[in-house]
Amino acid sequence: MITDTHAHVFYDKFDVDREAMLARARESGVTRMVVVGTDATSSRQAFELAAKHPGLYPTAGIHPHDCAEKLATDRATIEELARDPRCVAIGETGLDFFRSLSPHDVQVESLRFHLELAHRVRKPVIIHCRDAHPRMAEVLAERRDVTGVMHCWSMGPDELAPYLDLGYYISFSGVVTYPKNDANRAAARAVPSDRIVVETDAPYLAPKSHRGERNEPAFLTETLAVVARERGVSNDELARLTSANATRLFSLA
Repeated sequence: MITDTHAHVFYDKFDVDREAMLARARESGVTRMVVVGTDATSSRQAFELAAKHPGLYPTAGIHPHDCAEKLATDRATIEELARDPRCVAIGETGLDFFRSLSPHDVQVESLRFHLELAHRVRKPVIIHCRDAHPRMAEVLAERRDVTGVMHCWSMGPDELAPYLDLGYYISFSGVVTYPKNDANRAAARAVPSDRIVVETDAPYLAPKSHRGERNEPAFLTETLAVVARERGVSNDELARLTSANATRLFSLA
């Protein structure tokens, strides 16, 4: 069993072949997916899709790209979905100072809202961080009663310490397969065995052999193989380990 801890398989990019895509995932061994919402509408879509397919688990959150527009309008819906027993995590939330599609202060406000919500409902958070590492570490440290996962870790080993100290898990995506990402592979070697998980971020960030294509959960086997090679373990061993970690993190069945 392989667990994809972050996928957006409700997106319209999958409308033409969603059932076939999910079948390919199962055939490749990816039998569980955390289906991640990015606003009220997509969070509802995640719940609707998960209700139809065993092994899919929904989340509720507002992406930092969208929070300037949607924090006020979507907040109540996210809180309602977060309280649903089917919801396994809060997010995706976080800080993105690379594209800065929402003002930085609004992103911080949104992140704090999600952290407070995660505390209230006692669920983990899913964190997006791009070019915002120092500020992210500061804000997360304000809520030591909350933990979760650093989704799509794109940095190296040197930045891991604040998040590991706070109890966060570290998730690796297709980015770890790219030839120039030696630092990211070094991070994959450095994360403790009880904190590492894997993801696709589908439809984004396809691994090396599919780069430029729409990503899908079946491609997670390539990412898993690279991380396993770096850690000196078999693919099967890493699949078991990362799935066990995902079970613990998200309280999965």
